[in-house]
Amino acid sequence: MAPGLPAAETPAQAPTPRYFTWEEVAQRCGREERWLVIDRKVYNISEFTRRHPGGSRVISHYAGQDATDPFVAFHINKGLVRKYMNSLLIGELSPEQPSFEPTKNKELTDEFRELRATVERMGLMKANHVFFLLYLLHILLLDVSAWLTLWVFGTSFVPFLLCAVLLSAVQAQAGWLQHDFGHLSVFSTSTWNHLLHHFVIGHLKGAPASWWNHLHFQHHAKPNCFRKDPDINMHPFFFALGKILSVELGKQKKKYMPYNHQHKYFFLIGPPALLPLYFQWYIFYFVIQRKKWVDLAWMVTFYIRIFLTYVPLLGLKGFLGLFFVVRFLESNWFVWVTQMNHIPMHIDHDRNKDWVSTQLQATCNVHKSAFNDWFSGHLNFQIEHHLFPTMPRHNYHKVAPLVRSLCAKHGIEYQSKPLLSAFADIVYSLKESGQLWLDAYLHQ
Repeated sequence: MAPGLPAAETPAQAPTPRYFTWEEVAQRCGREERWLVIDRKVYNISEFTRRHPGGSRVISHYAGQDATDPFVAFHINKGLVRKYMNSLLIGELSPEQPSFEPTKNKELTDEFRELRATVERMGLMKANHVFFLLYLLHILLLDVSAWLTLWVFGTSFVPFLLCAVLLSAVQAQAGWLQHDFGHLSVFSTSTWNHLLHHFVIGHLKGAPASWWNHLHFQHHAKPNCFRKDPDINMHPFFFALGKILSVELGKQKKKYMPYNHQHKYFFLIGPPALLPLYFQWYIFYFVIQRKKWVDLAWMVTFYIRIFLTYVPLLGLKGFLGLFFVVRFLESNWFVWVTQMNHIPMHIDHDRNKDWVSTQLQATCNVHKSAFNDWFSGHLNFQIEHHLFPTMPRHNYHKVAPLVRSLCAKHGIEYQSKPLLSAFADIVYSLKESGQLWLDAYLHQ
């Protein structure tokens, strides 16, 4: 080398990635340390869980597991999210390791990912904004009609009851609409979805968006999985749910309620009581305890609006009576619709199945019709909604034949039933699981 010339720079060596096995990942699922895998990359989410926008529990439910499919399913701007994830990256799976655990169906998972790519190419993940605008307008029209009923016809029993029915429809339909915004299925950016979500659930319904997010995404992440899906938290204190859990409860000689009669008392403490006797007060506890002041402000606008609208016509006692009747009717509507797709299905502990198997064993459909679509907010297509939670609801019927074909190919039952049969199956499944509990309780 000639004197005075700088030495040639040695190219910087890229850091050698750390490699992990599935056994190592699976061990990090406790309170102290939590890892998960997305596209073969291993992330340490131990500290991040507290900052996760979707809540700490939903991401923790996949600790120690592959989370590729739920990650794709829940996020509409995956490129942006991946940038924030870089700081959590600690390595990747060793080359000899499979892409996901042996408890998952590789062929089914690969074909579902191809189906999702097809669905995206077909444009089925894009919303028709006119559909949602008209849906919002029909809710507002029902709301105005409820007030006009009392203003025009007076406050006697029949107008009062008609007003209550119309307001119940407003609350139920606003519930289905906030569900769309909460799932980020209307706009292409999270900001607009979140803003409209606050408006619909907060101003039109008087409930907190953060509370809905906290509960509902856990349900979607692990539907019908005991201790991971909050929608089945009524087991075991009120109901014995599912064949497996009911038998377990019986073998353990546990009896919090007379479960063999649960199909009867369901009509008393289920549909009529959930909203007026539980949710109505719990939502205020939730926002105050967690200091969700923005949610509280939106909620207050609902109560001010409805108070000023109806107290001048009904007086304070009449208004409180109307409010209770509305919550009672809405509660029955809400519970029957939301439980018809899940309670009769498989309920178990988390067995770490693949995304498709997890969703299909926990969901069923109700036949399509104009009334069923409206009455359930298109949640009669529960299978498609669970597989593609950010898909706009007006596209569920378009993807349904593709999902049905995938299920048929892999021998997976795709259940679809009439509306009244779906309601009856809730009661039948409660009766069956109650009897299983009793048999195990008496004979073990």
